Amino acid sequence: MSIHVSLTLASASPARLSTLRAAGIEPTVRVSAVDEPAVLAATGITDPEDVSLLLARAKAEDVASAVQREYFDSDEDDDVAAPGLVLGCDSVLDLDGVALGKPADAADAVRRWKDMRGRSGRLCTGHWLVDLRDEEDGGTGGTLGAVSVTTVYFAKVTDAEIEAYVATGEPLAVAGAFTVDGLGGPFVTGIEGDFHGVVGVSLPLVRDLARDLGVAWPSLWTPRS
Repeated sequence: MSIHVSLTLASASPARLSTLRAAGIEPTVRVSAVDEPAVLAATGITDPEDVSLLLARAKAEDVASAVQREYFDSDEDDDVAAPGLVLGCDSVLDLDGVALGKPADAADAVRRWKDMRGRSGRLCTGHWLVDLRDEEDGGTGGTLGAVSVTTVYFAKVTDAEIEAYVATGEPLAVAGAFTVDGLGGPFVTGIEGDFHGVVGVSLPLVRDLARDLGVAWPSLWTPRS
């Protein structure tokens, strides 16, 4: 029987959390303090795939540093669990080579949808995994990542539909100003690639990354009482 390995999710995304939970994983959620615009400005990176991976890495490493610091600073009586893996994710929509994250405001979301309708874009989700386990527990000290890319086809929505959708507030909270698992689902006519990558976390890709760090996927499942 494999030893359970804990997972910390460096993301506030409810969709990522629910996706992991549905796959049998109950992660600890820790939101990073990363200033995304500052990170991008400092590197000059603009390619959508590279942007998603860079931000995913920044978030994962920021949270990993905090988790590790708390663990080493804790006393035996603090009952702080030994760290396991830390996963950072970031999604952007590649439309005509431009990386689009969350809209700035409602007007921005409306403009985007008028540009997106009847077309397709590439949803790029960067994933970065950090292994914080002790060596005696099989830890590798490894840190690695990859990008899930899925082509998304958008319906020819009307102006009225766009206005109504944006008024719900949902597009303002997500990269690319759309969802496939929420109110935006009817406005997506198809995808080519991993559905979960569009939701926010590609389960097959995370499985591959975990395996490369010597962690079997079933060991991430939350133990049943």
